[in-house]
Amino acid sequence: MEKLQVFGFYILMGIMFLLSQVKGTLLESDKQALLDFVNNFPHLHSLNWNKESPVCKNWSGITCKEDGSRVISVRLPGVGFHGPIPENTLSRLSALETLSLRSNGINGTFPVDLGNLKNLTFLYLQYNNFSGPLPSDFSVWKHLSIVNLSNNEFNGTIPKSFSCLSQLTALDLANNLLSGEILDLDLPNLQLLNLSDNNLVGRVPKSLQRFPKSVFVGNNESLLDYTITSSPLFLAPHEQNTRTKNVKKSLSESALLGIVVAGSVLGILGFGFLLLVCLFRQKTGEGFPGKLEKGDMWPDKEISRNRDESNRLVFFEGCNYAFDLEDLLTASAEVLGKGTFGTAYRAILEDATMVVVKRLKDVNVGKREFEQQMDVIGRIKHENVTELRAYYYSKDEKLMVYDYYDRGSLALMLHGKRGEYRTPLGWETRLKIAIGAARGIAHIHTENNGKLVHGNVKSSNVFLNPQQYGCVSDPGLSTIMTSLAPPIARAAGYRAPELTDTRKASQPSDVYGFGVILLELLTGKSPVHTINGDDVVHLVRWVHSVVREEWTAEVFDVELLRCPNIEEELVDMLQIAMSCVVRMPDRRPKMSELVKLIENVRMTDIMNRSENLTPLPPSRGM
Repeated sequence: MEKLQVFGFYILMGIMFLLSQVKGTLLESDKQALLDFVNNFPHLHSLNWNKESPVCKNWSGITCKEDGSRVISVRLPGVGFHGPIPENTLSRLSALETLSLRSNGINGTFPVDLGNLKNLTFLYLQYNNFSGPLPSDFSVWKHLSIVNLSNNEFNGTIPKSFSCLSQLTALDLANNLLSGEILDLDLPNLQLLNLSDNNLVGRVPKSLQRFPKSVFVGNNESLLDYTITSSPLFLAPHEQNTRTKNVKKSLSESALLGIVVAGSVLGILGFGFLLLVCLFRQKTGEGFPGKLEKGDMWPDKEISRNRDESNRLVFFEGCNYAFDLEDLLTASAEVLGKGTFGTAYRAILEDATMVVVKRLKDVNVGKREFEQQMDVIGRIKHENVTELRAYYYSKDEKLMVYDYYDRGSLALMLHGKRGEYRTPLGWETRLKIAIGAARGIAHIHTENNGKLVHGNVKSSNVFLNPQQYGCVSDPGLSTIMTSLAPPIARAAGYRAPELTDTRKASQPSDVYGFGVILLELLTGKSPVHTINGDDVVHLVRWVHSVVREEWTAEVFDVELLRCPNIEEELVDMLQIAMSCVVRMPDRRPKMSELVKLIENVRMTDIMNRSENLTPLPPSRGM
């Protein structure tokens, strides 16, 4: 009996080994198909597709099955592909369920060999330059749920085979050159439809008269001669998210379809009307869809959708994000804060990616100078500087895209509402924030041949990186912005005395701002705060007055005074901070010197400390 059990065990292990080999072979085949695709398809923006790296975990725009055996999603919007899709490349991804190549410059006819993708469920090819007739037999994709082929140059008639797609829920063929009569698409699951702006004639079939007339505008007027039998929710389909089923406040089709199924008729009409106001895509030649859900990021106007490359979202080398400007405009978003140079939003994309979008105000330079400065900022690569991932420039809008840090800014951590449920910032955490911020600013000062200035050093521009060290954001913007007068500037508490024009910020004025941040870390107070409920006090002046009276202990945050055996380190850090905020710029230390001074705060007499504290690693990358 035992021999049979052992034999069975080895049989099972053998089967599992063979299965793993088969999975590995299939995935390797998918990987090679993708490499053949990208290597034979010209594109403007680089992809991080490396033959040596795992396709499922590292390649931007690629999603695999949960077991990592096959590629099931290819999402590459706005990469800048141009020319026809190479044959026998994507068609080899036999497990593919989602294909998105929207907002590129792809031309040629519809790739016939995509008929090999029997599992294809979501197809997004909108905003390209495809031409010629649509495939006659769409029934080969029997699982198709959403099809968006809008804003191309497809001609000919609408294929009869669409009527065979029983699972089709959304179809967008708007803004093409389609002609002939509309077929009777008796598809009970079809909830989203757009056939506007084509050359269609005849009458709308009864099965489609439940849709509003707006889905047929821009064709022969005879199509509008009908009475709407019912009013389902209508939206031109955007890209479906297949990786995340529950993204809060996302405006994906799956959420909308859920509302249609679950809601009552009145609920559908009311909610549908609100969504139509915000998201309905009008065909105006330059129309661009959508507004961010919260925070009113695009009030009173839409960003012009210009196909010229000069108005595209520009990504920097090494960025793994796979989204475009349209994704940002249709993402849900909330205001993180309004700063000196603009408003920051947290945008949640359909694949649950979170980014920070900074909407600049009062930019005082032209496009060329703006792009040159973005290029300087985008080249900064340092673990203590938030990396600029992308930017957008148009006459009316200037946007910058950064990674999102979930703990918020240092200003929020220090000055947010203190209460029973707030986690206090311990001394070691504050020390790591200080040294990380110092390293980041010091590195910024080495960029552009040692001439780059941050120009807006303040605690709301300091975050925690994954190693929990300080990380500074928004460098190099002061030179391209309109100068702010001292009484108007939101960051007056950080402004060096000699700085009368924010466009003329200097490295010594950065040091002054950093000194104020050190004082915030030590005192827990804002750079401009009130005492006794009324009197407005600048932090630097207040600290000077307390130290002058030798009441040094009164300076420190009460949360820090609970930590044992750190008094000497607090005093050392206070002395460093005071050296940064002296009135004469040439008497302030350089940031590279400050890094060493702050690192030495922890190293001084550390063997005599009773508290078990972790030494800080030496600075890198300066």
